[in-house]
Amino acid sequence: MTTSKPHATPADRPPFQGQGPLTGLRVLDIATIIAAPSAAALLADYGAEVLKVELPGSGDGCRSFPPFKDGKPLWWKVTNRNKKLISLDLRQSEGLALFKQLLPRFDVLIENFRPGTLERWGLPRETLWALQPRLVILRTSAFGQTGPYRDRPGFTRIFEAMGGLTYITGEAEGEPMHAGYPIGDSVGGLFGALGVMAALWKRARDPEALGEEIDLSLTEAMLKLMEFLPIKHALLGESHERSGNASQYSAPTGVFQTRDGQWISLSGSTNALFAANCRAIDRDDLIANPLYTSNRERCAHTDTLNTLFRNWFAQHDLDDALERFARHEGTVAPIYSARQIAEDAQVKARGFLCQVPDRDFGTVPIQNVVPRFHHDPGAVYSTGGDIGQDNDEVYGDWLGLTPQQREGLRKQGAI
Repeated sequence: MTTSKPHATPADRPPFQGQGPLTGLRVLDIATIIAAPSAAALLADYGAEVLKVELPGSGDGCRSFPPFKDGKPLWWKVTNRNKKLISLDLRQSEGLALFKQLLPRFDVLIENFRPGTLERWGLPRETLWALQPRLVILRTSAFGQTGPYRDRPGFTRIFEAMGGLTYITGEAEGEPMHAGYPIGDSVGGLFGALGVMAALWKRARDPEALGEEIDLSLTEAMLKLMEFLPIKHALLGESHERSGNASQYSAPTGVFQTRDGQWISLSGSTNALFAANCRAIDRDDLIANPLYTSNRERCAHTDTLNTLFRNWFAQHDLDDALERFARHEGTVAPIYSARQIAEDAQVKARGFLCQVPDRDFGTVPIQNVVPRFHHDPGAVYSTGGDIGQDNDEVYGDWLGLTPQQREGLRKQGAI
């Protein structure tokens, strides 16, 4: 991939531990909380060199999110893995000047301030591109850079609620439900990283290509996931409704409790999988039943089929159920807690929870890189660290500021 020429020689650059297909790409992450920093972390997983910028003193708001151990935020350590960290106040003239010195070294800028914020600070896209003409700018916001909602604040539950996910989640007669994890932020991070890669591909094809501005609405990212909801409403006049754990497009499906109090998830939409599931519960007779000869017919009899399987699971322990379904190549899965994930044989065999060095706790388990590259694999090599931990390295080694200059900037709160 062709990247912009850095304004420093290799000797001027600090050592970098990353590896993967994006090695050589440089990303400046000035975003906060989860979604946009997650996009930067994904790029870092694949080898990009990411420098994260935080406000001096207070830092990123993600540092205040539980869970904590010994006062240290654990979520922070994962979302901001594989990054160098500096503190910098772009609202101060001295901080803005330092930012302008740093920016030409980078290929990508990631931000998530409300639309117009960077412009108020004197950093419109024209200024950014004057400093780095090939810069890819990922602008992440609740509703996008345009439209009547552009100035509204946003957090993941807003994206999920207005993006349609919350409405379709929950029991049919119950209230809409949010997941116990901010899935809207994670989805936004994925779309953000994908958008950056698409823009970089254009740069790779054309060494003369100018930069790109990416307008990522996190609410639109959720809407994009909903696939057939808009077309169903437009052509059938129906809103997709809640159905609990029973699928509306596949039967039988559901979450069932086993005799020993464990939980199991059943799925399978094809005729072959339906037959395998029936054989697992010794109900071969269901396979040839004319009511169940296709997924479309089975969906019309979801309640009957789910009751049959629910009653069977209630009479069998989890291990017995899993063994029977494995023997017949049926499609069930135990519903894992975090403990069960860590103990799972497949997770262990693939080394998916890798032990990463951490300055507070020695080593900690963090999910490995997804997806995996055969010839040029990425890696997780560090956890999210302390505010400004790399200030001296970046401002001293990169920009050549003396210790006295750095101390002066610290005292006035610029770094």
